[in-house]
Amino acid sequence: MIVVGVGASRGVTAEELLDLVQDTLAGLGLELRAVGRLATVEGKGDEEGLVEAARVLGVPLVTHSAAALAAVNVPNPSDAALAAVGTPSVCEAAALIETGAHLLVPKRRSSPSNGPALCTIAVARTAEHPSKENHP
Repeated sequence: MIVVGVGASRGVTAEELLDLVQDTLAGLGLELRAVGRLATVEGKGDEEGLVEAARVLGVPLVTHSAAALAAVNVPNPSDAALAAVGTPSVCEAAALIETGAHLLVPKRRSSPSNGPALCTIAVARTAEHPSKENHP
């Protein structure tokens, strides 16, 4: 199962996030249906674009405290994330905390044509195979 860790700015659209996820997974030879869940920091759990992306994918959006994410060793820490949400990593740490594995894809930034990037993702794989019907 693929876990996509997501860092996002307020106002990110589901389209921007899903485009980045689809492009990233295509590079791995995977389809969107390989995603088992999205993971992010607690403060972003109600962000409309993330909630909608999880709905479109048919997966749960799980959140973790900034303190829990800050305890995860990541390859690409960010001073901007630390200042904004209290952890040096959201996407990489969220993917790693969910899987306990290594990253398949480290932090990647979206590249919308109409403005600045509003999201980052990182991808990890877990051996767990939960049923999508059992998510909250």
